[in-house]
Amino acid sequence: MSLIKAKKKVFFSIQTRSVELTMKKKYLGIVLIIAGAALMAWGYSVYDSAGSQISRAISGDTPIEAWVGMVGGAISLIIGILKLK
Repeated sequence: MSLIKAKKKVFFSIQTRSVELTMKKKYLGIVLIIAGAALMAWGYSVYDSAGSQISRAISGDTPIEAWVGMVGGAISLIIGILKLK
């Protein structure tokens, strides 16, 4: 095998790996966006539930599950959007 063919083979191998990594990042970004949106919806559902409203009326505290869902979902959503760029 000549030196030129070997260099071309290495270049295309590196280029193929680069494309594969880019696609994996995009897939991960899409999964993070979906998971983030689901977590935010779940967090808001917990926040808006009847038990949570009664608890907030009595003690003034928001359930930690609501905070975890909404904040964790927002962070996941932002990271997912950044992975798509």
